[in-house]
Amino acid sequence: MDTFIQQIINGLVLGSMYALVALGYTMVYGIINLINFAHGEILMIGALTSWSIIGLMQDAMPNTPGYVILFISLIIACIVAATLSYVIEKVAYRPLRNSPRLAPLITAIGMSILLQTLAMIIWKPNYKPYPTLLPRTPFEIGGAVITPTQVLILATTVVSLAILMWLVNYTKLGRAMRATAENPRVAALMGVKPDVVISATFLIGAVLAAIAGVMWAANYGTVQHTMGFLPGLKAFTAAVFGGIGNLGGAVLGGILLGLIESLGAGYIGQLTGGVLGSHYSDIFAFIVLIIVLTLRPSGLLGERVADRA
Repeated sequence: MDTFIQQIINGLVLGSMYALVALGYTMVYGIINLINFAHGEILMIGALTSWSIIGLMQDAMPNTPGYVILFISLIIACIVAATLSYVIEKVAYRPLRNSPRLAPLITAIGMSILLQTLAMIIWKPNYKPYPTLLPRTPFEIGGAVITPTQVLILATTVVSLAILMWLVNYTKLGRAMRATAENPRVAALMGVKPDVVISATFLIGAVLAAIAGVMWAANYGTVQHTMGFLPGLKAFTAAVFGGIGNLGGAVLGGILLGLIESLGAGYIGQLTGGVLGSHYSDIFAFIVLIIVLTLRPSGLLGERVADRA
């Protein structure tokens, strides 16, 4: 039972990070029907930017509390990620908005490879240890443990999701985003500026990805130029799992995917004597995804809708 509770905690932490990234995928797809495969690299840029800022601050202000350094590095990482995402949308995606769907998809894959290569040049390809800035003493919950970093990840995710839901459902920008997602041409006739809304969507998604990147680095203690590929792929899987284009589906898909992975790696691995352990954790998530999409291709919360005219 202790192992089960521990894996539930680990799954919630992992799933919350997937959910943050998946929201960026699902918002962009919901508005312009684009799978932004460079989104995982935004997570990576956010994490590496945070790592650089932490190093600079520790050298310049060695007596600064760790949580202050982490917060400042997080803010700067969000700004850098948002700026980069805005430039990518304006330079790489906007000119192809009316092109066949395959063109922006290939461009997104190319942008992902380009960002990885640029990050490798700037930060070098070696793995870098991410400093531990929060207390290491864990809290005990029913025989399981949770670290202060994991508590921060869960709290940050809840706050971020609450702010996003408020933004989408109760603000003028949120109404414009929903109108653009429904029909951009009609929304433009009603006074909405689709280009501004789309840029804002990319900015919000990039901020969430940067937060996830910093949390990922703080939880696992290492950063590297390819670190965004697998989380980005898993987050895309979570978005499809929950119903891509649906914000609630992205959150649900991310949490479930994290729980499935953790239970598969820990609890099921223990039952099988280590035959199916952490090295095979990806198997469980994708098997469940295949089953769900076979039975319900639109995802758990997705709706079957006709293609736009």
